[in-house]
Amino acid sequence: MRLLPEPGPSRTLALSTLVNTVGRGTWLTASALFLTRSVGLSVAQVGVALTLTALVSLVASTPMGYLADRLGPRGLQMAALLASAACTVALVTVRSFSGFLVVGMLMAVADAGTRGARGALIAGAVPPDQRVRTRAYLRAVTNVGISVGTVLAGFALAADTRGAYVTLILLDAATYVLAAAVLLRLPPVPPMPAPAHGPRLIALRDRPFLAFTVLDGLMSMHFSLINIALPLWIAGHTTAPNWLISVCLLVNTVVVILFQVRASRGTEDLTGAGRAARRAGVLLAAACALFAAGGGGVPVAVAVPLLLAGALVHVVGELWHAAAGWGISFGLAPAHAHGQYQGAYGMGMQLGSMVAPVVVTTLAIGWGVPGWLVLGVVFLLLGTLVPPVVRWAARTRPPAPEPVPAAAG
Repeated sequence: MRLLPEPGPSRTLALSTLVNTVGRGTWLTASALFLTRSVGLSVAQVGVALTLTALVSLVASTPMGYLADRLGPRGLQMAALLASAACTVALVTVRSFSGFLVVGMLMAVADAGTRGARGALIAGAVPPDQRVRTRAYLRAVTNVGISVGTVLAGFALAADTRGAYVTLILLDAATYVLAAAVLLRLPPVPPMPAPAHGPRLIALRDRPFLAFTVLDGLMSMHFSLINIALPLWIAGHTTAPNWLISVCLLVNTVVVILFQVRASRGTEDLTGAGRAARRAGVLLAAACALFAAGGGGVPVAVAVPLLLAGALVHVVGELWHAAAGWGISFGLAPAHAHGQYQGAYGMGMQLGSMVAPVVVTTLAIGWGVPGWLVLGVVFLLLGTLVPPVVRWAARTRPPAPEPVPAAAG
């Protein structure tokens, strides 16, 4: 199994992503301590600022995707990466809540531009039958990059000095610049002309696509199961040792790196992607049941295998959910609007990430075993609803133009 795709646009995109996510991993790991210990913000202030910046990113996603379609996705992607580098350097100057809020909101807009442009760039530079596979490669290298960044951040966390945190921030900024430079190897993707008539942000008027976006975004709450709910469940509600938390997270990361590309097979068309979403819902429900079964007073010898099995079943569902979302979001987007449709698709993921912490902790930790089972039913229902919504969306697409016969001779 290859980590990088064959030489060409897909490999260039993968290398750019790998470089950028190394820096992202350092920031994700050290950001909370930098903001509280070095800047002096309270935990509550950090939480409020991150929520507000997430809202800005959500609102900006579709408009930035529209700009990627109109201006050309490679240019906007590079501009957004360079803007992110500038905002990251500006973090060094932050000394107050208001200062962090301003920098964070600017960074959120740049991040929205990066996401929208990435989808349009893949659609424009990669053949249609390779788009989902390319997204799978990008997700695999993202996990590698973040893992490497996390290890690098560990040295700064051990030092716990402002100088160490500033070094990580500057490293993160450098990866943005280098990631943009790598994209120079990619041929420019020409901008798509706007339709002569009708609304500009058509993705926000596409009701079946928005219905899929909401379903997919709510299903993405499962990411918080493994990152938030399961660690709290293992530490406070099972007899399993706490080191099992790290093992479950490691299982998730390794499986995504090794098998995301393979799991994307068969999701290039809408029918196959819809089936993958339904299978993902079934597996996520099964994972919730296994996590519930490993709680309470179950002996350690029983709890550990059940929780590990739940983590393994969960990550397989995660692989299918991700691949299904890529296949559907590419398959439903008009050729001239891939950027804004990818931006709108990203809004669903952001919605899920915003509501997930409250939902999963309330149900899984607050309600215990019944809450885990309720979550399982929710995921099962969401996955079951995706195929009929996708069929509805497919029926509303305009018919493909008839092929023009080649001229004789």
